Amino acid sequence: MKSSPLSDEALELVSRRFAVLAEPMRLRLLQALSASEKNVHTLVELTGGTQANVSRHLQTLTDAHLLKRRKEGLQVFYAIADPTIFQLCDLVCGSLEKEHAARAGVFRGGWRNPR
Repeated sequence: MKSSPLSDEALELVSRRFAVLAEPMRLRLLQALSASEKNVHTLVELTGGTQANVSRHLQTLTDAHLLKRRKEGLQVFYAIADPTIFQLCDLVCGSLEKEHAARAGVFRGGWRNPR
């Protein structure tokens, strides 16, 4: 089945989604939240980022509708809002794994001692 080309508006939306994911800290945050919701303090500890940096990336992920947030007293908790994001990550990881496995095959012969 052949799909029709995406409109310029759709391409812009897809481009923005990939741009949000093009930052390692955001991927770390998604990974840290994969099992359950966590508060900002825990996410700072798990990712090794600063509070300001982690908060900025959490806001970007929330604005992109990948995360949802809830407030409990003074704490803010984040959770995955769009679990399909992990399917995309699995596709990319699987593709990279195959690519790097194929490249590794180039080196399988190793060095041979000419003596």
